[in-house]
Amino acid sequence: MIVNSDTALQSAIGELREQYRAHRFLRLNVRTGKARSLDQNAISHAWYQQLARECREDDELGWKAYCKLHHGVPILRAEDAEFRAFYDGALKGLSYEQKLSAMKYLPVTSLMTKPQLSKYLEAVQADFLSRGVALEFPAQEAA
Repeated sequence: MIVNSDTALQSAIGELREQYRAHRFLRLNVRTGKARSLDQNAISHAWYQQLARECREDDELGWKAYCKLHHGVPILRAEDAEFRAFYDGALKGLSYEQKLSAMKYLPVTSLMTKPQLSKYLEAVQADFLSRGVALEFPAQEAA
């Protein structure tokens, strides 16, 4: 549940009241700050497209899955105990191919905060620079 307006806050409070009445026990995990910016999201998707054009051994979705598994999962496992417990219990024992396939369905980058997504983008950029693929951040326009 994302609360980013007064209306969303009211809906969240209503949902909490309803769930508490029904179950008499709730466990909440609150994260502050915006999860990520639209610019960061746009950069990652532009990079997956570039990778598909330049590194033709996989398509856009395949490169996205690769990046999520190799760069996103380690960041979340290191910084999010709940994600680490889920991943280690459900996915860690799978084969590499199965993990890669799971990344096509499992949210990883969408769970990240802005700083985590910045780390992710920098890690992806460094990985592919070592392979001769220059993934660039767009130039910031002066205000």
